[in-house]
Order: sequence, then structure tokens, then C-alpha cells
Amino acid sequence: MTRYCVIGAGAAGISALQQLREAGHQVDCYEKTDRVGGHWNTDYDALHLITSRDMTGYEGFPMPADYPNFPSRDQVRDYLHGYAAHHGHDDVIRFGTAVVSVVPIATDGPVGSAGWTVRLDNGEIHDYDGVLVANGHLWDRKTPALAEHYTGRQLHSGEYRNTGDIEGGRVLVVGAGNSGCDLAADAAAHRIPADIVIREGMYFQPKAYFGVPRQQIPWMGQFAPDEQDLIARLLARVTIGRAGDYPGMPEPAYRTLAEGRTVVNDLLLYWIQHGRIRVVPGIDRIEGTTVHFTDGTARDYPTILWATGFRASLPFLDDALIERRNDTPLRYAAGIVPKGLEKLYYIGLTAPRGPQIPVYGVQTRIVLRMIELHEAEPERFAGIAAYLGELQEPDDRIDIVRAAWDAQRADTTRLLDAMRAARV
Repeated sequence: MTRYCVIGAGAAGISALQQLREAGHQVDCYEKTDRVGGHWNTDYDALHLITSRDMTGYEGFPMPADYPNFPSRDQVRDYLHGYAAHHGHDDVIRFGTAVVSVVPIATDGPVGSAGWTVRLDNGEIHDYDGVLVANGHLWDRKTPALAEHYTGRQLHSGEYRNTGDIEGGRVLVVGAGNSGCDLAADAAAHRIPADIVIREGMYFQPKAYFGVPRQQIPWMGQFAPDEQDLIARLLARVTIGRAGDYPGMPEPAYRTLAEGRTVVNDLLLYWIQHGRIRVVPGIDRIEGTTVHFTDGTARDYPTILWATGFRASLPFLDDALIERRNDTPLRYAAGIVPKGLEKLYYIGLTAPRGPQIPVYGVQTRIVLRMIELHEAEPERFAGIAAYLGELQEPDDRIDIVRAAWDAQRADTTRLLDAMRAARV
């Protein structure tokens, strides 16, 4: 019987592990830390889900009913640990074991068609018929070159834990995604004045309308995605207002939520109107602890928090194997199949807007269909990556509108159905 490998035991990895085991496959899972859950073990203390409890759990394993609508970091962490324990994954996962290289087995066929050799940090080497990569995309921190010129205390959002990390009486947050807004709001809630750099306008959405989490408004589902987009913008206009209602906030440069960035956070707006958060424009330069902004103003900051994102890094794969665009791996099949590589699958490298945890099971079930097609062939190779590469456009997006991802997923299912029918 063939054997498969899962790299990482975060939320994506343990979902992939469960799907593979449930389907009867032999599988090894390697996790370099000592526990499941990935970044949920170390994220900042103030973190809460931006999607609802009842929409964000694993299939067949809902989050506890006594959790609030938007569970905290600690509650999500405990939920992930509970999921792994319930399914006996703790006895299967090899903790404290890092994958140092994943190399295609030599063959005259396409890259990866003969499987992959996995080398571990303890020197072990194992061959696998397929590898599911679930090492996450929220760990390799990005900071701009400007950070080299700052001499005060500075942390990336991936390092920040709570306001005890902030020195002095003022903080600058650079980056206005969901994490950046959380960090600024955390400081403001603890009476620490915060400035936040917002260079481009974006739409803000609250977590709930009419007291109901956004994903659970019952009548919203009867509308098409573009109609839902319009309704959400109209509801936000009524409840939040316009960008001009918040001093310094730039207007969005795009018309719809789907066309640009959308932030699910209304605490930032609350604290702006209470004067504890101030919006500032882009940074021109930094001299010591003085930050000069593009509007000609300058201010001293004892602490800067960089909420400037992460790289999608695959340190165990040779860079020459990974074709990228915008520094992100190109993929087919709703973010699963790397361009040009067979029998390698990404789980969780795409983040469709909305609940994330259910996505991982959906992706792995698609992988299981691909595995079935491979295993049905005499040489255990079906040429799936090449087949999809002829019929789909490669995508570099991690943040992707849910409707667009759903369309990719449906197209992939259709193509796999056609492939299977042609070989019966």
C-alpha cells in the first residue's frame, strides 16, 4: 500500500490527516513544534475569530455551544487540541520533528510523478507517493526596509502578545489589515494612544448585523454574490458611515468589497471616534525614533508594531521547483496543485474570505479524488497537474473572494469527473 505525508499539524494539517486516515490511507504527519494548532498557540492575546463559531468548525465536530459567537484565541486553540485528541491524532503525529527537504524521486516522467523523498531533521529519509503541504502561510514575517532605520522597540504582529510589549506612551501600528486593526484597538482599549498607518482606503465590515454574525443572516443566502456584496456595503453605510466620518481615513479606491481589501473590524472605528486612535498616511522615512510621513508631518514613537504580513514560504522545497508570481506560489485546483508538480498538494495556502477551518477538509477531499485517480493507473500516475495546467489558469492569490474560490473548486470537480469518466 502507498503512503502519504502531511507536513504540519496546524488547523490545516490535522484536517488533512483526519481525511486521509478516514479514507484508509497510511499517512505520516510531521510537526516541528510540540503541539497541534500552529499559530493559534502563539497569536496575540486579544485575537478573536472574525467568523462565527457555528460556521467555522470542522465537519462533524462543531465548536462547543457555550463558546461565544466569536471565540477567542485560547478557545480556538483548545478546540483544535480537542479535535486532534478526539481523533487520536496525538498518537500519530511526530512532534518535534521538522521536515528539512522534499525532493522529487528521480524519474523520466514529470516532476513528482514517481513520488517524493522527505528528509527529516533527525536524518531519517522516507519516500512517499504524495505529500500534502500544510506548513501555513502566517509564520515567515515580512517587514519593510524602513524598519532598519528605526532605533526604538519594534515587533512584528507575529511576535506581539499584548500591550506589555509596548514601551513608552505611544505606539505606531504599520499595516491596516485585520491584525493591524486588532493591535491598534488593543492599545487603545488599554489607554495607550495609537497611530495607525493607512495608505489606501478600504471597506470596513462589522462582525454582526442585527445582532447576528454576518455569515448566519438567514436571508442573505438567497442573493447572488454580487448582490450580497451590494447589500453588505449598504448595511455598512447605514451602521458605519463613510470613510470621511473618520478623521484621516482615505476613501476606498474600488467600488465593491470583492475588488479590494475588506477589513472585518469595527473596534478600530470606535476608538478613532473616541480619539484614542489616529489615522496617519504612509511613511516617507524613519530617523531614529522619529517617523516622517508622506504629508510632511513627523512624530516620535517609542514602539512600532509592524502588521505588514507574511511570506508564503516553503523552506523544504527547492526554489527552482516553485513557480511564483507576486512572490506567491502559482497553483491550480482552488489553490491545491502547484504549477508543474505532480503528487504535491497545498492545504491551506489559499484563504477564501469567510470561515477558514472548513476549507481544509474541502481541499483534502479534492486531493483524495486526485489520489484515487493516480492509484487507479497501472503506473500509479495520472498526470493530474499537467491536465489541470492545460485547462485552468494558475492563481497566485491567497486572499480570494469566496465566490471566486467556489467557482475554481466547482471547475476542478468537473474536470476530475471528466478525467475519471474518460478512463472508465
